[in-house]
Amino acid sequence: MTTAFLGGTGDTIQRGGDATLISQCTKFLAGAPARLASAIAVLVFAAVVLGLASAPAATAQPPAFNAEKIAEGDYAHFGQVALTTPENAGDIANLGIIVGRDAVAVIDTGGSVQVGRALLDAVRRITDKPVKYVINTHEHPDHVFGNAAFVGATFVGHHNLPRELRARAAFYLQSFRDQLGPAAIAEVRIILPTVLVKDTMELDLGGRKLLLQAWSPPAHTACDLTVLDERTHVLYSGDLVFLDHIPVIDGSIEGWLALMPRLAAVPAVRVVPGHGRRVGTWPGALADETRYLSVVAADARRLIAAGTPLAEAVPNIGQSERTRWKLFDDYNPRNATAAYTELEWD
Repeated sequence: MTTAFLGGTGDTIQRGGDATLISQCTKFLAGAPARLASAIAVLVFAAVVLGLASAPAATAQPPAFNAEKIAEGDYAHFGQVALTTPENAGDIANLGIIVGRDAVAVIDTGGSVQVGRALLDAVRRITDKPVKYVINTHEHPDHVFGNAAFVGATFVGHHNLPRELRARAAFYLQSFRDQLGPAAIAEVRIILPTVLVKDTMELDLGGRKLLLQAWSPPAHTACDLTVLDERTHVLYSGDLVFLDHIPVIDGSIEGWLALMPRLAAVPAVRVVPGHGRRVGTWPGALADETRYLSVVAADARRLIAAGTPLAEAVPNIGQSERTRWKLFDDYNPRNATAAYTELEWD
């Protein structure tokens, strides 16, 4: 039986457990009250965000992997604005490279080991300094499935990241077999961070200090982490910031909106978002995302107050934002469902 290793502690997750888990959830939902069933369904549904939807039409072979210089010592690889497919190998998230005097940190590793290796090759084209840290900004597969390419580095994450990876790893591995293909999934190892950030933490690469911040309450996810290069004031935001790519809610819409003022106060001058093929100015890069989340929340509250059932409400939530975002039809229905179910309990 194929296994995914967790951390190197000897723990494993058996893929055979996925079918049992899904079966148990289905039986439970069938007997649960309607409102409770709706809430739990959204939690299960949210676990499939960022590329776990039904497979889209095949895309063209991705271009050669590159890392663009953002500032002195700061680089970014901009993933495709797309769903995961075998053709793009899960190269759909933005990844970071920060080079200090003594060592390198990478921020996220991509949606497959193939992408992780390409990221490591990009590091080697920039410098021969060792990769000391791999910083995972949250648990989604498009950000962590490349981790196995960096075995030997120290893995860093939000203090909730081990919990989220343990809870979702088997499901992610099973779900992505179609999106990536069995051979690509066979290479993936779910590696737990050994350095956990409770609030803030500083890492020193030698003449270059990085400020890591673990965010709460849940927003994009329950384990969002950002990385600020204190020398250049470049912020690597993970999926707390989306540009052009529609934001995706897998944590809490109320929590995300609540932390926006604190996020905007981070002393950055530019941001590498989790998705979207460009750098944004700071904090202006938050404006479109804040508007979208506010519209979704307002629409959901209005329809809840009117007594509109979930199934009828979802197609009418967030529609004024349709022309502003890529992948709107792929993710807005999920966001609408998540928002309605969360706000229904207010």
